[in-house]
Amino acid sequence: AWLVHSVDFTFRKRDKRAAFLRMTCCSMQQGPLPAWPGRAVAEPERRSWDSPKPISIIGSTGSVGTQTLAIVAENPDKFRVVALAAGSNVTLLADQVKMFKPNLVAIGNESLLNELKEALADCEYMPEIIPGEQGVIEVARHPDAVTVVTGIVGCAGLEPTVAAIEAGKDIALANKETLIAGGPFVLPLAHKHNVKILPADSEHSAIFQCIQGLSEGSLRRVILTASGGAFRDWPIERLKDVQVADALKHPNWKMGKKITVDSATLFNKGLEVIEAHYLFGVEYDNIEIMIHPQSIIHSMIETKDSSVLAQLGRTDMRLPILYTLSWPERVYCSEITWPRLDLCELGSLTFKAVDNVKYPSVDLAYAAGRAGGTMPGVLSAANEKAVELFINEKISYLDIFKVVEMTCNAHRNELVTSPSLEEIIHYDQWARKFSATLQPSSSRRSIVLA
Repeated sequence: AWLVHSVDFTFRKRDKRAAFLRMTCCSMQQGPLPAWPGRAVAEPERRSWDSPKPISIIGSTGSVGTQTLAIVAENPDKFRVVALAAGSNVTLLADQVKMFKPNLVAIGNESLLNELKEALADCEYMPEIIPGEQGVIEVARHPDAVTVVTGIVGCAGLEPTVAAIEAGKDIALANKETLIAGGPFVLPLAHKHNVKILPADSEHSAIFQCIQGLSEGSLRRVILTASGGAFRDWPIERLKDVQVADALKHPNWKMGKKITVDSATLFNKGLEVIEAHYLFGVEYDNIEIMIHPQSIIHSMIETKDSSVLAQLGRTDMRLPILYTLSWPERVYCSEITWPRLDLCELGSLTFKAVDNVKYPSVDLAYAAGRAGGTMPGVLSAANEKAVELFINEKISYLDIFKVVEMTCNAHRNELVTSPSLEEIIHYDQWARKFSATLQPSSSRRSIVLA
């Protein structure tokens, strides 16, 4: 039992969301114009690069950043790095500087500036180094960069992304919060500056690849595929006994702790529903999630004539990252470093419907997405904090859903439908603080306000 009043935010079936949606519904007509309204076509005047395309990378020492640099290293005739920004991994950043020779480098943790300079003391090539948040912003808007890869996790990536957009840079988007929290602000800004937002995660890249060249009005439905995470084969009754180690056993992907837990709860997919809505302008009724255990079909679309198009590939994040850098062109990849997909070896691909009782995150995400405005950002921030509490063994696995639900419910009366950047960041921070006040009582496994 939960030591809270019952709330309307979670709905077991979509048709039971009506009470909440009537209060806070934000339709696509009221919301911002999507990045790619149902189709993707490159303008005839879009420049093709004969020389290496200059890029900046925000979060160069993280997973997305290191994989981006691996692509650059393999394709020096296609891409070159002009600026790098990292948080605190001085050793790896110094190695990257020595290898890729960027013009500008930022270290987010200002206290590590001298350590970085010492690590580069024997370097023949010394770039300009700017510490702190300002340095990250300068990397994002470096005058030579054409595309900026945004690999910083959380709302910390929002301000650099906004700076890059205002400087007219295309965005290789690997930061979910940019659209989930910042969509109402970021999308109008991108259209104002004629900036392309190119999705670097596998699911949205799959959709983006499938809508290439579609005629206007052809897109009917988006189908996001999900592995089902660590508990896809567990009975619901066992979930109350989940331990942290159980949630970190992903069946297909090797990822960080937070995203692996998100895959187990399916919050990652719920957030991707919101991101798909902002990216492609598809109404929530026409975005579906399907469990696909093999993770070979990364997502699908249905066109208005009932054709279904899918993008298939190995579980390798390099492909969607590469396509953000090369679009609308394709880059040749060696079979040695990019193994080709062998469907006969796989044998079969299977699918099943999502169990919304096992995965309450799905209904929470749809409700937050329909609410619009600041609610999706609150959902995302509350989930991030709840996962942190779970990993640190402060709350149970099932508590994650209740923490998110309670935080979103508490935000209903303060929801801002067309927020400024400052309001987006404010409510992100508020959601994290509020979520942290929700602690289990000492006598019962129930969440109460601390």
